Amino acid sequence: MDVAIVIPARYNSRRLPGKPMVQIAGKSLLNRVYSIAKAVKGVSEVYITTDDERVAEHAATFGAKAIITSPDCPTGTDRVFAALKQIPKRPDAVVNLQGDAVLTPPWVVQALVDEFHANPKVGMVTAAVRCSWKQYEEIQDLKAKSPTSGTMVTMDKFGRALYFSKTIIPYMRIRDFDVPPVHRHIGIYGYAVNILDELCSLPQTPLEVAEQLEQLRALENGIPIKVVVVDYKNRTHGSVDAPEDIPFIEAIIAREGELVRA
Repeated sequence: MDVAIVIPARYNSRRLPGKPMVQIAGKSLLNRVYSIAKAVKGVSEVYITTDDERVAEHAATFGAKAIITSPDCPTGTDRVFAALKQIPKRPDAVVNLQGDAVLTPPWVVQALVDEFHANPKVGMVTAAVRCSWKQYEEIQDLKAKSPTSGTMVTMDKFGRALYFSKTIIPYMRIRDFDVPPVHRHIGIYGYAVNILDELCSLPQTPLEVAEQLEQLRALENGIPIKVVVVDYKNRTHGSVDAPEDIPFIEAIIAREGELVRA
């Protein structure tokens, strides 16, 4: 299959204007995410899509191909969809790697790309991490303080998503498990291009609106989502949303090392 990676990167983040160009330990946020994408094998091309010429110009400084899309795109998914319309030879599938996903290990992105190559009929794919009991308890504590932090997913025995939620699913009434069947969703998606076309033509759905999770639009319309369970290999998950996130991310990189060596 011809699989591409598209990185949506808006300039005007409400909490951090100019976010793609923010410096993280001596390298811009966007350059770091692009380096992660370029480390993935089996990919025909990596594109950056943005609403601002300043981001495109910055992307050119490290050799990235940038596609200008409308500032009116409501989500990163819509921006990827708009970018694909400008590519002369559209790929068979695309992975949407968010432009602030600076701590997403390349092997997690690789798992989605590999799924398309192993199963060309897959329409949509995402990633999740199975939680230990300690992590489950940590998530419970986090949810008590910040109910909308983090998203959970539960799957059938074939790895197809049954539901995504901001609450912890399943409810662990019985705890007779060595490891709980509880999975934290990683917000990275791959789409067969025809499925992306279909999704972006559909109106929002009730569960999508209620949970504010756009992937529920696919499930509510009967589009299956394959969930690949990945291992973060003791790496810390995180992204950049506000100025206070920068020292936190830099501390993680200093402690755990670079995900991609220059």
